[in-house]
Amino acid sequence: MIPDYHIHTGRCGHASGGMRQYAEEAVKKGMGEIGFSDHIPLYWLPADRRDPGLAMAEEEFPGYIAGVLGLRPEFPSLSVRLGVEVDFIPGQGSTVKSILSGYPFDYVIGSIHYIDGWGFDNPAHLEEFGRQDIDEIYEKYFDLLCAAARSRLYDIIAHPDLIKKFGHRPVTPPLELYRRAAGAMAGAGVCVEVNTAGLRVPAEEIYPSLDFLRICRLEGVPASTGSDAHAPGLVGAGFSQAVDLLREAGYSEVAVFEGRRRNMIKI
Repeated sequence: MIPDYHIHTGRCGHASGGMRQYAEEAVKKGMGEIGFSDHIPLYWLPADRRDPGLAMAEEEFPGYIAGVLGLRPEFPSLSVRLGVEVDFIPGQGSTVKSILSGYPFDYVIGSIHYIDGWGFDNPAHLEEFGRQDIDEIYEKYFDLLCAAARSRLYDIIAHPDLIKKFGHRPVTPPLELYRRAAGAMAGAGVCVEVNTAGLRVPAEEIYPSLDFLRICRLEGVPASTGSDAHAPGLVGAGFSQAVDLLREAGYSEVAVFEGRRRNMIKI
């Protein structure tokens, strides 16, 4: 099976289950490789403004690293990779590098969850979609996505059209925005993530859309795979559909990582 590189745990504050449960689920499903990618502490906010329901606390970070590494001898049949999900915040690149330095990550996932401080994928803040023009929202989101890719902080760009999560879409498919984002990812050598969590939200569609993924393929952007599991039973969820989507878009292989070095495997 394709690897599941986007797995969260209860440590992030909005998921359930411990690391061992996720690894056990992967073994039960016959998977050969997984990676944990819990949310980095909310590094761009003062400590007293960090929501424990959105990411682990700073003091938990070393324990997270040790926890992933400690699983490896327990599951010899499973390749357990150490990853992390890092929000892209403009102007914070040096801070990110400082936080990540010294840890043996296999890959780093970049994501966009905030537009001008608005957590657009948080159901508590949906009303903002009714206050702004949807085309302008998409422009802002994809500008941030391109900047994240060009920052070269990341190996993978997560759920690249997350902005569609609650079903808000422009009237006309934003193909030019897709092309712009695919070009930025290709230029930076980062992967586009095929993330099956989109099947479990109102968008009811894998991230990214087929149109977006086809453009990524034409631009030569490599793909990685993740379930965005927030409960053990979701490890590998929707992966048969992910493989179908990848093949329909023209992909025949996906990325695997070790020590932030990328290789490709056939699907």
